[in-house]
Amino acid sequence: MYGKSPTRAVLFLLGLQLTALWPIAAVEIYTPRVLEAVNGTDIRLKCTFSSFAPVGDALTVTWNFRPRDGGPEQFVFYYHVDPFKPMSGRFKDRVVWDGNPERYDVSILLWKLQFDDNGTYTCQVKNPPDVDGLIGEIQLSVVQTVRFSEIHFLALAIGSACALMVIIVIVVVLLKHFRKKRRAERAHKVVEIKSKEEEKLNQEKKASVSLEYTD
Repeated sequence: MYGKSPTRAVLFLLGLQLTALWPIAAVEIYTPRVLEAVNGTDIRLKCTFSSFAPVGDALTVTWNFRPRDGGPEQFVFYYHVDPFKPMSGRFKDRVVWDGNPERYDVSILLWKLQFDDNGTYTCQVKNPPDVDGLIGEIQLSVVQTVRFSEIHFLALAIGSACALMVIIVIVVVLLKHFRKKRRAERAHKVVEIKSKEEEKLNQEKKASVSLEYTD
């Protein structure tokens, strides 16, 4: 009886320490901070997470929306074992589940964007016992046309440079071809002139010989 007491005490203390340390391992959320999309198109709101606890049926995902011009927070989507679409409101029939919890992906698809969809979309994941952690946020801007980003400008600059190089190469090749053609034409003219001069000399020689015979 007395031999088991120290072991139980050690296990009890170890359990208390693990319980105290467990809340430190909170759920971490990863989202693109800013997104921009064209009015009338569809967009994927990406949200992934990491958790110390294994993913199971206790996992819950909540998506909400805060309008840019103010107003109360609105429900967008909920997931718990199965996806639950909004039955009413602005997002009815416009949002679908596009995640895979086994791959720590809890993303959604938003269809037919409107200008009043501008605002902040929040992604909250709870994976008991990991229920703490920051909420992921995405600032969505719905625009008429997408503005050029630095990558677009870089791609445009590289494409323009490549096109310019191709044009320069073509011009150089054409110039060389025309120069070669002109040299060939000049050489041909020189040969013609020489042949005509030789023919003229031969005719003069024949004429002089015929005059000698006549004399």
